[in-house]
Amino acid sequence: MLFDLRTYRCRPGTVARQLELYAASGYQAQCHHLGEPAFYGLVETGDVNSYVHLWRYRDAADREARRAALYADPEWRSYRDKGAELGYQIEQTNTLLRPASFWRDGGRR
Repeated sequence: MLFDLRTYRCRPGTVARQLELYAASGYQAQCHHLGEPAFYGLVETGDVNSYVHLWRYRDAADREARRAALYADPEWRSYRDKGAELGYQIEQTNTLLRPASFWRDGGRR
């Protein structure tokens, strides 16, 4: 299993607007290709102008195939174009994680 942890930082005061845009225009398309996220949430301490999401994949090949399908989707591209135009997001960090050998989550996907 492979996890993809994504952290996005927004201009101060724009996180709520970015998430409204995503809920209206991006979430459905992303879930269609990637499945439901393991977690999606707001940062409560530290950089409070940020939000995170965590996705599960079988392996790197599964991640690559799903993300390729996502980026070929016109609905997703339209969401990305709207987001770029509005400019709420200013930074993105992606961290790929693999589970420790002793950790089990029941094989959920």
